[in-house]
Amino acid sequence: MNAFVINLQEINQAALSFVGGKAANLGELTQIKNLNVPEGFCVTTNVYQEIIHQSQEIQQTIAELSRMNSTQTEEIKQKSAKLQKLFLNETIPSEIQSEISIHLENYGADADYAVRSSATAEDLPGVSFAGQQDTFLNISGKEAILTHIKKCWASLFNERAILYRMQNGFSENEVQLAVVVQKMIPAEKSGVLFTADPISGDRLTTSIDASVGLGEALVSGQVQADVYQVKNGKVVSQNVAESRENPILSEENVLELTVLGREMERYFGYPVDVEWCFFDDAFYIVQCRPITTLFPLPENIHDEKRIYLSVGHQQMMTDPLLSLGMSVYTLTSFGERFIAGGRLFVDVLPRLLDENSRYMMLDTFDSEPLTKDALITLLKRGDYLDIMYDETKLLNQKKQKFMTFPETIKADVTIVKRLTEESEEALIHLKQDIKAYEGESLIDFIQQDILKVKGFLSQKETMQAIMAAMDSALWLNEKMFDWLGLVNVSDTLTKSLPDNITSEMGLALLDVADAIRPYPDIAAFLETTENKNFIDELSRFKGGEVVQKAIHDYLEIYGMRCPGEIDLTRTRWMEEPEVLIPMILTNLHHFKEGAHEEKHRKGELEALDKKEELINQLAKLPDGESKVSETRQAVDALRHFSGFREYPKYVMVTHYFVYKQALLKEAKKLVEKGVISEQKDIYFFTLDELKTIFQTEKMDKDVLYKRKAEYQLYDKLTPPRVMTADGEILTGSYHTSDFPKDALPGLAVSSGVVEGRARVISKMEDAKFYAGEILVTTFTDPSFTPLFVSAKGLVTEVGGLMTHGAVIAREYGLPAVVGVTSATELIKDGQMIRIDGTRGFVQIL
Repeated sequence: MNAFVINLQEINQAALSFVGGKAANLGELTQIKNLNVPEGFCVTTNVYQEIIHQSQEIQQTIAELSRMNSTQTEEIKQKSAKLQKLFLNETIPSEIQSEISIHLENYGADADYAVRSSATAEDLPGVSFAGQQDTFLNISGKEAILTHIKKCWASLFNERAILYRMQNGFSENEVQLAVVVQKMIPAEKSGVLFTADPISGDRLTTSIDASVGLGEALVSGQVQADVYQVKNGKVVSQNVAESRENPILSEENVLELTVLGREMERYFGYPVDVEWCFFDDAFYIVQCRPITTLFPLPENIHDEKRIYLSVGHQQMMTDPLLSLGMSVYTLTSFGERFIAGGRLFVDVLPRLLDENSRYMMLDTFDSEPLTKDALITLLKRGDYLDIMYDETKLLNQKKQKFMTFPETIKADVTIVKRLTEESEEALIHLKQDIKAYEGESLIDFIQQDILKVKGFLSQKETMQAIMAAMDSALWLNEKMFDWLGLVNVSDTLTKSLPDNITSEMGLALLDVADAIRPYPDIAAFLETTENKNFIDELSRFKGGEVVQKAIHDYLEIYGMRCPGEIDLTRTRWMEEPEVLIPMILTNLHHFKEGAHEEKHRKGELEALDKKEELINQLAKLPDGESKVSETRQAVDALRHFSGFREYPKYVMVTHYFVYKQALLKEAKKLVEKGVISEQKDIYFFTLDELKTIFQTEKMDKDVLYKRKAEYQLYDKLTPPRVMTADGEILTGSYHTSDFPKDALPGLAVSSGVVEGRARVISKMEDAKFYAGEILVTTFTDPSFTPLFVSAKGLVTEVGGLMTHGAVIAREYGLPAVVGVTSATELIKDGQMIRIDGTRGFVQIL
């Protein structure tokens, strides 16, 4: 398209790169019957390019800006001011001015116009760019309109817009600007309409904000709006602004506008955010864009009712997974799985519909109170499911659970040794056997081995060991509270468990520090090195071979671990061992030699002392002999089987790393043949898709680019714990009536009260953590364990009673509160906080 100026009626999405997102959407809107769109035209990106081409200084300044990053705020400010001034001083070529004049004459030279920026990366399904560039209202006269067109171009380079592009991965050359010139409607009323509730995500609820006069004051937050909600053809909510007695819109207006919104949604194929105005008894649509903040819905071809639960919240990994990681993890998982926003979900509706399983399932969510409360809230409401919820049945379920001593606690103690030996042998065979496969046959081999891993995870003996650990902890907590009034006794009884592969990982890094301790030159080198090959460099120091061996031995056992390890594509410690340096140095500076053994022995003695204390107290009670016998058996089962709970995941990620190494080896061949640009491109394809790529030696670049863009979007979204098939997100809440007023509520998972300085960490690899600080983060998985060794306490946004952070915190004796909503936002790095791991709350001091 070579045009400089084009009417809105002639525009559609195919012209996006020439007219920008806003104009493309407005052009599409003119094609919808019974929809009023104000007349206007678009000054295309061809004109923007003309302006740039006629100024060497603009070109040079944009090039300089494109080499900067978002941390260079002062330099960005200077370039921003310079570019805006340059654009305002440019002259629009005379032939283009003539075209603009002709269009103004057609629509009314003396009329008032809105002059709106329309960027090529604006109002798109992935990213909205809403409010980043300027809009000007009530502009009249050719000269004023030409001036404001230049102001729109200049606004592309305001500081806010530049930073937004940088943070969303757009280069300065990727985004261009068109300008919409549209006749103003003398609005009597105006506002915003969302065809899905932007707060709850419910796709069946239309939300409408309305104010008197022009909508700019509403959008910019200068006036209070009336808020209306419509669901299933009825106005279900109407909140009139305090400054008014009567609603701005009648019920008839609200329902008419809702219908228009649904027509736009059907036309575009996704929920939309619409700016509207009302004049002379008619609605006009002045803007329409996707709602980019909604969490995507899993595919649901038959429009079935479902209640999705996040698998990521169970696995302590709420980040999105890349396509390869998702396909491997899904194949390892059990039951039907649903994918949305790069996350995995399960549908619990069938279990809720069955009365026999309903209360049993809800009882298991005692360890996930926010999930449990969300589900109960949905059941009590009765508007999504036609189910009678009976609180007494849930209470009865709890009472019956431990009326007798659980058979699960009596599991065969030889199971653990047998299972670990079998898995170690399987890993040896895997590492050897996989070498014989390449290309498509490698995919077949990996898929078959995943089924073997899945068999290990689900076999009877594995489940017996896990259930013995869980039920013994629950039984002890309940019975010791009933009999002795003691709270959460299993927290102490699970300190320093034998054979816990994850807690040993943290303590083993203390041994690495001990290996370095006699060699101060190596310690000094590690303090300053940024060399990714630092292990090789150690050989030039005295003691280098000793330290190399200590690190290599550690990586041989734990090198396949990393944050987000259920995603095969994540970078492992073996691949970037330098991420361990800060933790090794912390251990070196804050612990004495032999701290591993000392810490383990201390916890072990505390656990044994607690066991004896319980036995002595129980022996004095009525029927004391029976109580003592059962408690001894439960404590022995707890200590024998609890360490194994972390082992199945270890087996899974060790196999994942072997797969990854083999797949990257094949990816290298594809790079050499020019099929892909870099090895990591394979991360954006599933196993089955990779098999086809290996067969054909062809890769669809459009799919690759699309998935890279989707991943950037998904990474900004927060996955819901619970969500209906209609997109409604249910958050759940804690019962906090007995908490201090300023407390941040959560779930108590490891007893104790502690005060300390908060260290807020978003990524473990970037962590600067010092001994005695309280770790505050979104979630923890096994890779965080080395930080636990020197931490004073733990606070996470995600987690449950039996998830990784809780289990290891109890074993290390750290007070911990998990499931604290928005903890990493509400608690600032360096603030003094108090955590109560017995009652379940955090206070900022």
